[in-house]
Amino acid sequence: MLNQEVGAWDTVLLDPLTEDSFIENLQQRFKKDHIYTYIGNVLVSVNPYKKLALYSTDLVETYIRRPPFQLPPHIYGVAESAYRWLNDKNENQCIIVTGESGSGKTEAARIVLQFLVLVSSDLNEVQPIKNRLVHANTLLEAFGNAKTILNDNASRFGKYIDIEYDFKGDPIGGHITNYESNKIGFQ
Repeated sequence: MLNQEVGAWDTVLLDPLTEDSFIENLQQRFKKDHIYTYIGNVLVSVNPYKKLALYSTDLVETYIRRPPFQLPPHIYGVAESAYRWLNDKNENQCIIVTGESGSGKTEAARIVLQFLVLVSSDLNEVQPIKNRLVHANTLLEAFGNAKTILNDNASRFGKYIDIEYDFKGDPIGGHITNYESNKIGFQ
C-alpha cells in the first residue's frame, strides 16, 4: 500500500526551484522514507541504508499500465513506462542507473530486472530466460567487488544489460557487458 506522500513528487513543481528548495524537498521526503522523487521524467533515488517495505508483487500490480505521475514516484513507475513504450510503441528503451559508490545502483538494477520479469508472461518457454536474467545480475555482483572509502562491497565495473524482447513483450535473450571502472579511491 502507498503511504501518505510528503513534499513535492516532482521537483520541477517547486516554486521557486533552487538548489536549496530541491535539497530541502529531498530531505523532507527522505525523513518519511519516500526515497524516490521525480525531476520531470528522471527519477532521483536516495539510498535509505535500511530495508524499506517498498517492493512487492502487489505494488508491481499497482504500477502496471498506469501512466507516469499518476502514482507516487517509484522505480516501478520508470520500469513500467519503459516496458510500455517498448511494447506499445515498439521503440527501444534505456534505463540509466547512475550514482556514487554506495548509492544503491546495484539494488536499483536488480529491482528493475525483477519488475520486468514479473510483468512479462509466465509461458513455460519464457521462464528459463526470466530466471537467467535475475540470476545473471546476482552472479556478476559476486565477482569483482572491492572495498572503497564509501562502500564495503563496491562493484569494480560498470555493466550494460541488453535484454531482447519478442513482439509479445517477453524476454527472449540478452547480453551483459562489463566495463572496467576507474580504480581511484579503492583501498
